Amino acid sequence: MTQPHQSLTEKEKETLRLLLQGYEVKSMARHLGLSVHTINERLRDARRKLGTSSSREAARLLREAEAQDPELLGDKPLGDAPDSAAAPPQLQPAQGRGSTRRAGWIVGGSVMSLSLALIALLSMSGPNLAPSVPFTTATAVSPTPAAEAAAIDAAQQFLALVDRNDWSASWQATHKSFQLLNSVEWWSAGSAKLRGELGTIQSRELVTVNFRPAPPNGYWTITFKAQYSKKGYVTETLSLASENHGWRVAAFTVD
Repeated sequence: MTQPHQSLTEKEKETLRLLLQGYEVKSMARHLGLSVHTINERLRDARRKLGTSSSREAARLLREAEAQDPELLGDKPLGDAPDSAAAPPQLQPAQGRGSTRRAGWIVGGSVMSLSLALIALLSMSGPNLAPSVPFTTATAVSPTPAAEAAAIDAAQQFLALVDRNDWSASWQATHKSFQLLNSVEWWSAGSAKLRGELGTIQSRELVTVNFRPAPPNGYWTITFKAQYSKKGYVTETLSLASENHGWRVAAFTVD
């Protein structure tokens, strides 16, 4: 039987994924080079097909469906998939503080993929969910050298927890938007499944650090080139949002 999400077009899926990444209708229109009317039409059609009254709920349903059905994840691959044992992929250098990088949905060269979390609900307020480990605080959300250093440190602390397979602590150290969209059980199960595909970490190198001045306080996108025992070289992309004068991971993708 055809599942509701399978009736979505690739353009509708793309729009829902951008919504979960923190884009609003206007910023999606600018990002895709489309009109606001076209974006609203895509969201309306997606809501209708998925039977929801909320675009965010439709995006959440798509994310859950894709996590259960890896073959449907992401857009169509661009070109031939590289051999995971080959040389490291060519990574684009940073294009300046205001530039953005679209997060990948394909792990290595296979169609097996798992988007562990995406930026959403960044404008929500409420009590902070305390992490189980300390994280570096940032004194400002503007793209200052101190804020950049704090974001990089927070990303590295998060990855250290993930490298130890400490799913509970790594979930506790994430942004509240991450925790609202992903339970600790979902995160643990998905992370363990992905780690089984990747293997153990062999090396990791910082590649790019970019700041996006999106509302309410902007966020950092940080990429690393990592090598794993089973999958070879991959790109890890983390997006960090401000919370209680610090930076926490609100999205983590591997491709």
